[in-house]
Amino acid sequence: MKAVAVFPKSRQVRVLEDAPEPRLGSPTQVRVRTLEVGVCGTDKEIADFRYGTPPDGDDYLILGHEAVGEVVEVGEQVQGLKKGDLVVPRVRRPCPHERCAACRHGYPDFCSTGDYTERGIMKAHGFCAEYFVEDVAYLHRAPAALRQVAVLTEPLTIAEKALREVEHLKERLPWAQKPGRAVVLGAGPVGLLGAMVLLRAGYGTTMYSRGARPNEKAEVSEALGVPYFSSEEVSVEELAKRAGPVDVVYEAAGASKAAFNLLRGLGPNGIFVFTGVPGRKEPLELEGGALLKQLVLNNQVVLGTVNAADMDFDAALEDLERFRARWPGRLEAMITARHPPEEFKKVVGGKLGGIKHVITFG
Repeated sequence: MKAVAVFPKSRQVRVLEDAPEPRLGSPTQVRVRTLEVGVCGTDKEIADFRYGTPPDGDDYLILGHEAVGEVVEVGEQVQGLKKGDLVVPRVRRPCPHERCAACRHGYPDFCSTGDYTERGIMKAHGFCAEYFVEDVAYLHRAPAALRQVAVLTEPLTIAEKALREVEHLKERLPWAQKPGRAVVLGAGPVGLLGAMVLLRAGYGTTMYSRGARPNEKAEVSEALGVPYFSSEEVSVEELAKRAGPVDVVYEAAGASKAAFNLLRGLGPNGIFVFTGVPGRKEPLELEGGALLKQLVLNNQVVLGTVNAADMDFDAALEDLERFRARWPGRLEAMITARHPPEEFKKVVGGKLGGIKHVITFG
């Protein structure tokens, strides 16, 4: 079986031509033929050997955690899936510890021990291979009509979970339940999908990203009806004047300096959602006293969120259908190019430009 793998000890990334083909190991498992795998910043950082842990007993880790595939075989106890169904897998698996209430209640995205596993990231092989096997409990059936865009499901779940948490936090303001104004920081796939989620929820949404117009990301943003401003041209103070009081900031850039700079533009009672993990070191100077004063006197919330739950994958698949109807062709336009597995190293090299690159298995 062909698979894309990273070898941390020898610091190699290569395509395996003879990786062991997975077989069903329990009656609740499903065997899936991989169709597409999205490549994101996490994959780039693993391929750069910043992190990534192979399963016990292996010296390599098969990459890929944003996947869509076709069911080719089901165990005898599998219900709800059949051969030929389109499926999307979840990424994180719960830790084994009884003391972790989050994992025991089915929310490994809130794991308190850190001893979880993540396919393609930590202690479990990923999906960037011709086939994978997964328990039916971690698979979501996708409508056939989403075949060309279902690979965007996992990055969309980041925004789905973030919005779900924001709505819970808004309950502390019973007079302000209507959606307000939102700013998205970063016009990559996670940012653009986040803008779609916020628009669907009724937020007046503005995009704030580094690149100056014209560029492909700005074109997609404005085609959604989201005004685009470049941080190279518009200061945070000017952005706040143009966008109005900012109720929610959805950070999707993974750039600490830009994020904390924009935090200054958060409005009273606002919520700032961090989703990006910085992939590079950069100097950061903070006026700690002024920041604390702002947060306290304005009743602001700073929220970090990672991974997603079962319900967020269901919500993402429902939203993909809504988005295709509301913005025909825009999801497809986010996928810049599709590549064979042999081009994985070129994709993670980070010099191809565009928005989203995908590995396909034909």
